[in-house]
Amino acid sequence: MTQTRYTPADEAIGRWTGRLLALSRAIHAEPETAFAEHAASARVAGLLAEAGFAVERGVCELPTALSATYGEGDLTVGLCAEYDALPEVGHACGHNLIASAAVGAAIGLAAVAGELGFRVKLLGTPAEEQGGGKALMLERGAFDDVTVAMMVHPGPADLTLGGDGTTAAARFRAVFRGRTAHSAKAPHLALNAGDAAVVAQVAVGLLRQQTTPDSRISGFVREAGRRTNMVPDRAVLEYEVRAATAEQLAPLAERVLDCFRGAALATGTTVETGRTQPDYLDLRQDRWLLETYEGHLAEVGRAAEPLPPGSVTASTDMGNVSHVVPSIHPHIGVLGCDATPHHAEFADEMTTPAADTALLDAATLLARTGIDLAADAGRRRHYVGLHARRGRAGR
Repeated sequence: MTQTRYTPADEAIGRWTGRLLALSRAIHAEPETAFAEHAASARVAGLLAEAGFAVERGVCELPTALSATYGEGDLTVGLCAEYDALPEVGHACGHNLIASAAVGAAIGLAAVAGELGFRVKLLGTPAEEQGGGKALMLERGAFDDVTVAMMVHPGPADLTLGGDGTTAAARFRAVFRGRTAHSAKAPHLALNAGDAAVVAQVAVGLLRQQTTPDSRISGFVREAGRRTNMVPDRAVLEYEVRAATAEQLAPLAERVLDCFRGAALATGTTVETGRTQPDYLDLRQDRWLLETYEGHLAEVGRAAEPLPPGSVTASTDMGNVSHVVPSIHPHIGVLGCDATPHHAEFADEMTTPAADTALLDAATLLARTGIDLAADAGRRRHYVGLHARRGRAGR
């Protein structure tokens, strides 16, 4: 593959650099949490429409989701743009960079789509931090015509996750209901939902002794009473569990739910449990796409730092996509950054010159990976064939 193959994409990204950086800063300056990313979604949609994409907003019955397409052909290169923020700490996961890099890659790929005869599809995917936007969009058909899906995530270093992925995760709520009474005059008449919450937390704490080292259980009490002289008749816990794979997640989640059921039995209360979002599945990186992405790192002055298996404990709804569509989700390094995601200091790093460089490098790397696929006749046939078989299986 000659470097000239990438020239139109590189030049397109170069021409749009100012607007891509402005997009990143605008999203960062107005953080919006899950399913409320109205300004961010509008900005992404507006820039892609300006670039000649056919844009549809509010897809999959999600007001802040969008689809933007360009070109035509048997191959559709998909890009995922996240833009939700975290409560209180804003873009401490760098979704402003993720969205802008995806837009830049889409614009770069559009510059060669006609020559190579393929289609570009960017999906604006809300609520990655809480809510599972990609999982919902996958279920509702947004990825049905996508041959491969790609995105990047910012971090302190260029990581390929060792070819492995992220953990599977389930989030749920437990609502205990009892009976209130005066806590001094008639406590014997009450059924204490607050006590149920305490018993549940103790049971979960003891359960941790019997879980595998790569499992995680965390949670908090959202509600457990309002006044000291009233026995609580309602308590609410919110918990999440993480496991290495989707197969390991289900039994672990069930054991935590049993802790809640046992707490209700022990206190004479009742409990209702339910998922607060779709389960996040473990990420399964596509080997060829990942190696192709890695092969371009040196061209932009970067080098991969693979992590040993089992060292990744974060979760993403991109995992759900990867179980159906060949996908990659490498980390692009904000070089010199000392903070890590989900800390306020990391949000501060997301509009620095190093973040700008990471954004543009990520757009270039994703675009070049897509170009390599489109130009490699054998690989293209392979992935198009996988997509066709997936479509037949779906019918």
